[in-house]
Amino acid sequence: MDCEYIEDYFKRGFTTDEILNLLADSHGVKQLWRRKNKTNVAEVATFIEQQLETSGQCHGYRWMHQKCWLHGIVTDRETVRILLQLLDGEGVDLRSRNRLRRRIYHSCGPHYVWHIDGYDKLKPFGIAISGCIDGFSRKMIWLEAYKTNKDPKIIAGYYIDAVINAGGCPAKLRLDLGTENGHMAEMQQFLHFSENQAETDNVTFGPSTGNQRIERWWLTLRSECVQFWIDLFDKLSVDGYFSDNFLDKSLIQFCFLQIIQEELNEVVLTWNNHRVRQVHNSRSPHGRPSILHAVPHLYGGRDCLHHVDLEKVQVCLDECVLKDFPCDEDVFHICVDLMSEYNLKLTNDVFETVNLYIALRQLMNNELDH
Repeated sequence: MDCEYIEDYFKRGFTTDEILNLLADSHGVKQLWRRKNKTNVAEVATFIEQQLETSGQCHGYRWMHQKCWLHGIVTDRETVRILLQLLDGEGVDLRSRNRLRRRIYHSCGPHYVWHIDGYDKLKPFGIAISGCIDGFSRKMIWLEAYKTNKDPKIIAGYYIDAVINAGGCPAKLRLDLGTENGHMAEMQQFLHFSENQAETDNVTFGPSTGNQRIERWWLTLRSECVQFWIDLFDKLSVDGYFSDNFLDKSLIQFCFLQIIQEELNEVVLTWNNHRVRQVHNSRSPHGRPSILHAVPHLYGGRDCLHHVDLEKVQVCLDECVLKDFPCDEDVFHICVDLMSEYNLKLTNDVFETVNLYIALRQLMNNELDH
C-alpha cells in the first residue's frame, strides 16, 4: 500500500521533500528513495503532439510538463519547453502574457474560505461552468460543467458533494449575490448553526469582481482550456452550423458536455499538483495546492475544516438536485434514437464529435422542415 502512495506522488511530479512530508504526516513512512528513469524523448514528443490536438494547445511548458508527469511520462521541464517550441512555435509566441499586479490576500489555512463563482464564457453555446477554490492552498474544490448555472439546487449539490468529500464544511464561503447561491448559503449557515454564529461569520457576499481568488483562476482556465472551445464554437457559428437557438445549444450540450467535463477534470488535476510560484508582496504560501492543502502546518497554516453532523448533511442532500441529462430531456432521447437509426457514435475525439453535431443538427432540422 505504501508503494501505491509513493507511485501516485511520484507521478504527480512531487519533490523528494514533498513526498517525505506527505508520507510521514499521513502514512507513517520515514524513508524514501526516488528513481528517475526518463521517458524516451520521442514518446514525450508524441504525447505533446496529442495534447496539441485539443485544448492542450493552450498550455505553456510548465503546465504541459506537469501533465507529462501526471500521465506517467518522466521528463524535465527544459525538454518540454524545447519540444513545445519545435512543435508549436506559433502557440508559444501567442501565449506570452503581461504580469498582473495582485492585491494582498491572507488566509488562515485550508477550508478557511471557499471562493465560489460561475464562469459564463461558454454560456452563449449552452455550457455553464461552476467553480470553487480554497483560498489558502488554491486547490480547486470543484469545477463542474452543466447545462445551467442558475438552478440553486444544482449549485447546492456541488457544495454538499464537496462537503461530503472533505468530511466537513469551510469556515466561510465567499459568494456573489446571485439567486443561484441562495440554497448553498443557507446550507452553510445550517451546518454552522450549533456555533450560534451570525450569518456574516460564515457567508460573505460581494460582487464577482471582488472575489479575487476565483476570478484570477478563471484566467488560468481560459488560457489552459476554454479558449480552445470558444474558438471551436465560434468557427461553427461562422460556418453556419450554430445559430444561438434552443436546438443548437441543446445539441452542443448533448455532444460536447462530457468531453468538456473530462477536460475540466484534467485541468483540476494538473492545477492541484503544479507548483504555484512565489509572488512578490504576497502573504500567500507558494507550493503545490494539493500539498499546501494536505500539510498546511508546514506553511504556517492550520486546517480550518468545520466538522458537521451527518444527519444535517443528509437533510441538505435531500434538498439538492444532481446532474442528469446533459441537455433537454426530449432532445436527448431524439438524439439517442437518431444515433441508433443512422449508426452514429459519440466518441472522445473532438473533431469526430463536431461531425456528429453537424449530422444530428442536419437530421433534426430536416425533421422540423417536414
